[in-house]
Amino acid sequence: MKYNEIRKTFLDFFESKGHKIVPSASLIPNDPTLLFTVAGMVPWKGILQGTEPAFAPRVADVQKCIRAGGKHNDLDEVGYDGRHHTFFEMVGNWSFGDYFKEGAIEYSWELLTKVLGLDPAKLRVTTHETDEESTAIWKKVAGKDAIRLGDKDNWWSAGDTGPCGPCTEIFYDFGADIENEDDRWVEIWNDVFMQYDRDANGNLTPLPKKNVDTGGGLERWAAIMQGKVDNYDTDLFVGLMKSIEDVVGVQKNAENTPSFKVIADHLRAVGFAIADGVIPSNTDRGYVIRRILRRAMRHGQMLGHKGALLSKLYPALITEMGAAYPELAREESRVVEIIQNEENAFADMLQNGMKLLENEIPKVNNNVLPGEVAFKLFDTYGFPLDLTQMILRDKNIDVDVAGFEKSMAEQKERSRANTKGTRTLWESQTQLSDTDDTKKYMPENEMESKVLSILRNGEFVQSANAGDEVEVALDKTNFYGTQGGQVGDSGEIKKDDNTVMNVSEAARVNNVVIHKGVLTDSLNVGDTVKTIINQSARQQTARAHTATHLLQAALRHVLNEDVEQRGSKVSPDSVRFDFSFGRAMTPEEKQATEDLINQWINADMPVKHEEMSLDEAKSKGAMALFGEKYGDTVKVITAGDVSCELCGGTHIYHTGEIIRAKINKEKSISSGIRRITMSVGTLAE
Repeated sequence: MKYNEIRKTFLDFFESKGHKIVPSASLIPNDPTLLFTVAGMVPWKGILQGTEPAFAPRVADVQKCIRAGGKHNDLDEVGYDGRHHTFFEMVGNWSFGDYFKEGAIEYSWELLTKVLGLDPAKLRVTTHETDEESTAIWKKVAGKDAIRLGDKDNWWSAGDTGPCGPCTEIFYDFGADIENEDDRWVEIWNDVFMQYDRDANGNLTPLPKKNVDTGGGLERWAAIMQGKVDNYDTDLFVGLMKSIEDVVGVQKNAENTPSFKVIADHLRAVGFAIADGVIPSNTDRGYVIRRILRRAMRHGQMLGHKGALLSKLYPALITEMGAAYPELAREESRVVEIIQNEENAFADMLQNGMKLLENEIPKVNNNVLPGEVAFKLFDTYGFPLDLTQMILRDKNIDVDVAGFEKSMAEQKERSRANTKGTRTLWESQTQLSDTDDTKKYMPENEMESKVLSILRNGEFVQSANAGDEVEVALDKTNFYGTQGGQVGDSGEIKKDDNTVMNVSEAARVNNVVIHKGVLTDSLNVGDTVKTIINQSARQQTARAHTATHLLQAALRHVLNEDVEQRGSKVSPDSVRFDFSFGRAMTPEEKQATEDLINQWINADMPVKHEEMSLDEAKSKGAMALFGEKYGDTVKVITAGDVSCELCGGTHIYHTGEIIRAKINKEKSISSGIRRITMSVGTLAE
């Protein structure tokens, strides 16, 4: 049975059993404690813990998941066995106060043995040592004597306190010829029975409403159904690897198989994550996806491939998985553009970083690269530690990780100490003219500029070289510098059509925009350069900023006219909005606010960008940010007839471009001040 057929068979089976079939939730979870959706239960966490009402008594889905960051991290194992993935699909059926142990066990056994046709003799089950009920049900339903295990193996809990309960697991026997027991007996299904509430003293109280949470790995199921031991030998991965062979021009063999596995796996993780709205960056989930993408590119280079890789392979991902996940094709142009930008930046970074690494390898003692060298690769060239480790692994060289972490901590301390001093240095540059006020701000994607000043290591210099971390001021710029709650642009600076600087952040000193980043070639004061912003990140930030204005208008409508903004942070992947209000919002108020914002988005109202005098803006009724100082000429952003604000940030031109808004959380941050976090665009879907 083919991969896509197994997925459909699972969903059809549970639909026949009265379950509501729902599409996969986003890989970006509505949970601030997680970088990604790491398991099938994540979207249902509120229902399972009793904080949200259930929308149906029984549900089934196939959830896309990523485990490659924080404590849920399988990244380093990918490529070196047949079971680990950064991206995977988890099948699951859920009972929210409907059927319980007997129903869940019967469904599991019927699907595996009757529908999928697995040999019952190859299946082994485990139950918790205290769960007499499940043990008896297995004997009744399948004639199986369950193996009784303790809390470590067969008990689930959401934390030290709260909902918890026993679970029962099903293992498949891949054959006695496999010597390693962990490889021979592989878990393929887990039924969790949430039946207790545990208090701070460890006491268990039966829950009035019991839930069932199940999960199984689709990749493992495909291996079993296709008679394979290795997940990567199944039809989906075989198709992807054939496409990899076509792109890299190399046939897969025993020696290079790990690289093929890494590329195939990482293609799925990167493609799905960006399609869901993750933007590769230097922080949080964006950093994880950037690491995965770069790791795939490095393995492509190990196969002898140069240039674009995942961007060329993305159509193959659509071919294999697009029918089940239409967002892959819907977002194709955007995803490919983002991947291409990352691939181009990485190619420049790798070329320069490898020169340093090749110079340092002959100096290595006892096969250990000094931590400060590994940190320089990270700090100057953007090499993640695991990339350096991967490159050195083939040379049997380790990295002094403790030394790396020490250098990292020292750099953070220097950065904190130097922030104020750096600003003072820029303020001393009296020859610099304003590059970002309401009259001169330029929204173009590209523009030609002249280098006025270069700051390196606390000193202004006339020239700097490849690998130097610098701050650069230009005579004019299209980069938006961090201001008014909106984060600065990223992008690149080119000289003679070659990238000379990867700009990680556009900062601001008064009305001068400072471009921060690492040089990939030499740069001199007086050079003529071309500045190119990261357009996809800019567009997502513009969506988020206009959505923030709609959020304030909706809050004033739903709550009262006294609500005032008290701060914000607008970035490509999230909105944080602080406002004055004396109590927590009710669930109904939050929903009404979100619904009103989306009503205005769907109305596709025009968004006007106007410059006028401050007096004109006031007479127009434009709202001003509390405590903000404004010049004589201001920029006014008007969205339809619902919002009119003074704002110098970047915005879209029709509310429909926002696509959608989703309020994720509302909480108190101080007396009388509340905070809302919100997702917009594809992140809110």
